[in-house]
Amino acid sequence: MALDPDAVGRTYAPPAPYLVGREKIREFADAIGESGAAYRDPAAAAALGHPDVIAPPTFPILLAMPASVAVCADLGIDMAHVVHGDQRFAYTRPVRAGDRLVSVTTVEKVMARAGNEFLSTRTDITTDTGEAVVAVWSRLVVRP
Repeated sequence: MALDPDAVGRTYAPPAPYLVGREKIREFADAIGESGAAYRDPAAAAALGHPDVIAPPTFPILLAMPASVAVCADLGIDMAHVVHGDQRFAYTRPVRAGDRLVSVTTVEKVMARAGNEFLSTRTDITTDTGEAVVAVWSRLVVRP
């Protein structure tokens, strides 16, 4: 099945903001083997100039991944044929406990090469008041 090039520009957003909690940050840090004190201890984060604990740099995948699944479902892509091709983050500021984050994912590019199809998305993550936090780019490879 060929990906529809008309999908470029479509946007996807969850129905409610994501509330970032200290415990979720700690669980994520544990899961990826990150032992930094600023991910667990408010005093350590404050010593670095943050108002609360901060999240590891790859934490926003928790917001971007559900959007990728929604994009694939919308485009009729069988997830059994999807391989993660690339991931990139561009931060305005760290994600921190207490943030209420809103994510909007946009299909940026659809292309085919060497028998595979490629789907590139950008997820812009802001606070619920509109403060920019991070942009996340993902590339998925759809195998035949």
